[in-house]
Amino acid sequence: MVQLNLTKLPPRPTWLQEFQSFIMRGNVIDLAVGIIIGAAFTTIVSSLVKDIITPILGLIVGGIDFSNIFLTLKGPHAATLADAQKAGAVTVNVGVFLNAVINFLIVSFAIFWLVKGVTKIYRKPDPAPLAPSPTETLLAEIRDLLRERQDALAGPAEMPAPPIARE
Repeated sequence: MVQLNLTKLPPRPTWLQEFQSFIMRGNVIDLAVGIIIGAAFTTIVSSLVKDIITPILGLIVGGIDFSNIFLTLKGPHAATLADAQKAGAVTVNVGVFLNAVINFLIVSFAIFWLVKGVTKIYRKPDPAPLAPSPTETLLAEIRDLLRERQDALAGPAEMPAPPIARE
C-alpha cells in the first residue's frame, strides 16, 4: 500500500489562492445562482410563448402558425419550415424571429416586475442625520461666542421707524 506524505506538499501557487478567494466571494456565487435561475426562467418563458401565447396570437390573426412563417431563398418550396429544412432549402425564418422577439419582451417584462418588487422589499430607509463631530461642535460654540461678543460690543440695536400711515 502506498502512503502519501501530505506534510511535504509544495506551496500552492499565488494565482490559485487568488482564484479561490475570487470564487468564494459572495457576489460571484450570487451571479452563478442568478445565471442558473435565469436559464430555468428562460425555459419557462419559452414554453409560455411557444405553447400558450403564440397559438392564441395565431388564432387571433387567422390560424397562422408563427413558426412556419419563412421565406425560401434557395431550394425547394415547402409548406412548413421543418419540411424546407429537411429538403436542405436556405430559408429566412421570420416566424422563429417573431417568437424570439415575443420571448424577449415577456422575459423583459417579467424581469422588470421582479426587480421592481425586490427593490420595494429591500428599500433602504433614509439615513439618520449624522451627529456633528467634536470639531464641528467646537466650531459652532466658537461661532456663537463670537456672535455674542460682537452683539455686546455693538450695543443695543436701534428701533426701526414705524411705518408711515397713508390717508
